[in-house]
Amino acid sequence: MYNDEKNLYHYTYRKDGSEQPGENLVNPQSVPGSDNEHRENVQEMKPVKKNRLGMKIAALCLCCALLGGAVGGGVAWMAGGSSTSISVSSRPATEVAIKTVDGKTEMTDAEVYAANVNSVVSINTTGTAGTNFFGQPVQTASAGSGFVLTKDGYIVTNYHVVEGADTVTVTMYNGDEYDAKYVGGDEDYDIAVIKVEAEDLQAVTVGDSDTLNVGDHVLAVGNPLGELTFSMSGGMVSSVNRAINVSGTPFNMIQTDASINPGNSGGPLFNSYGEVVGIVSAKYSSASNEESVEGLGFAIPINDVIAMIQDIMTNGYVTNKPYLGITGGSMTEQMAAQFRYDIDSGVFVYSVEEGGAADKAGLQMGDVIVKVGDKDITSMEDLNVVKKQYSAGDTATFTVYRDGQEMTVEVTWDAVPAQEQTDTSAQAEQNADDSYEGMDPYDLFDYFFGGRYN
Repeated sequence: MYNDEKNLYHYTYRKDGSEQPGENLVNPQSVPGSDNEHRENVQEMKPVKKNRLGMKIAALCLCCALLGGAVGGGVAWMAGGSSTSISVSSRPATEVAIKTVDGKTEMTDAEVYAANVNSVVSINTTGTAGTNFFGQPVQTASAGSGFVLTKDGYIVTNYHVVEGADTVTVTMYNGDEYDAKYVGGDEDYDIAVIKVEAEDLQAVTVGDSDTLNVGDHVLAVGNPLGELTFSMSGGMVSSVNRAINVSGTPFNMIQTDASINPGNSGGPLFNSYGEVVGIVSAKYSSASNEESVEGLGFAIPINDVIAMIQDIMTNGYVTNKPYLGITGGSMTEQMAAQFRYDIDSGVFVYSVEEGGAADKAGLQMGDVIVKVGDKDITSMEDLNVVKKQYSAGDTATFTVYRDGQEMTVEVTWDAVPAQEQTDTSAQAEQNADDSYEGMDPYDLFDYFFGGRYN
């Protein structure tokens, strides 16, 4: 350590700082009175030679590591400095050949898109929804999708996409816009046809939805959110013939996990051969908590509606839509108790239209329909689902409850009158329920039966 003695610094190896006699004394050769008189002969400290071998090895390793990293990172060290290079792939861009949809050639997703994107359209509508506080009409706007069915401009979409629209505008993939005219539609099946004045449009090829199997690959092309135009999403068929209820209307659907969002409605669902097998119609939301659920999308099987679409193109409405000619509602336990019926489910017949299919078959007011063919009927919803399996002119066996026992009648379905095309069976049921809502059960019974079953 260092000692301070007379402002002179001395180094000693002793821990207590003491010095041995003769250690670090004034140089005996100093000449009194000279400039060196008070200069001490400080012990010369020679640098300690440490073992540098370890440090050299460490430095060598560090250099090697830095050099390896520089080479691996594409950095080349040069005499005058350094330059940085990035490796870029030389693979050329893949060209997608536009193939013709022939129903025999399976395509890649990119080929399906290239073959059909010019047949998909974006649909924008405007309308009026009532009036505001000042009595002024409230303008509305919505967006959806569709696809070209014929070269001369017939386009298919969902009924709910164009329902109540004042104007309908169609935009093609190339940016061309057309004003479209509403031809007709059917709310029960959520289908509609619109028409644009154009020629030589690229039309889709309609496939066979009955050949779909769970696990088959499908693709949806449309305009999600109304602004992400001509987007494609892919997935598999999650279920076929899935019965779901959309706003009170039953539908037979293709279920898919392809991403479907608002704005996709009315667009085509393609199989891997580029054929249209469905019309995208709904995105599932949980009825219990109104939360959106991912991976659950639905499309109307094209086989279920293609004949109706052609009918709409020709006549403006579905001429062969089955019609029973009754006003009915779902049977309840309260009705069964008050009317002393032995059953508490089925479709209660409130009234029978004179000359209609039900009247001709012998159905009566107060009958309860419990089966159509081999399908059990527990509610009006069940009857609506079964009815969609028939066309006007078809005959079905109805099992009805009457006078405490079951009986069967043969019903030949009528066609829906043209003036009633906009009415749905669900609406008819609701109207029937509303008409008699609030009536005392006994009054209701007397209203229909005149006390006949007292």
